[in-house]
Amino acid sequence: MTGAWEHVATELVETRYGALVGYATMLTGSRTDAEDIVHDALIAVFGKRRSLPNVGAAEGYVRRAIANKFLDRARKGGRERLAFRRVAAEPEETVPGPEGQATDRSSIDQAMALLTPQERACVAMRYMDQLSTREAAVALGISEGSVKRYVYDGVRKLSAAINIEVDAADHEWAAVSPKKEGAS
Repeated sequence: MTGAWEHVATELVETRYGALVGYATMLTGSRTDAEDIVHDALIAVFGKRRSLPNVGAAEGYVRRAIANKFLDRARKGGRERLAFRRVAAEPEETVPGPEGQATDRSSIDQAMALLTPQERACVAMRYMDQLSTREAAVALGISEGSVKRYVYDGVRKLSAAINIEVDAADHEWAAVSPKKEGAS
């Protein structure tokens, strides 16, 4: 006889797998990496036989696990690239900035690629998952101020990359201002 968690896991994969992979693809920029992260997140969530009452609760838990797995991989990858650069004296790569307006999904994907992993995760949690600052902070294990800062910086980079203006007065992070030059 299967347990309730097995039914929830099966229903989640059958009904929401595509959405989970889409979410992870937005974070990673690669469908292959996204599928790997989704699988890792599913194993992490359901490998412990958590008591998740329904698919909605399970999906929220898996989305947070996806964001955390993405950040873990980004941190590990950053350390590996840094070590490789030191050993191989690889010249640092430069990424050209996108020009023009965002006219399609690929423009948004390119703009998201410009964000740091933390900015990408915070922007995704705030605007795709529609989590509060507090909820995103708890999910990522960082302070609310850090979430606000990452969202602020991420939205500024996105708006510059896709050539749109963002009215800071419409956002909760409006009180966060850029550091003044020369200030320590």
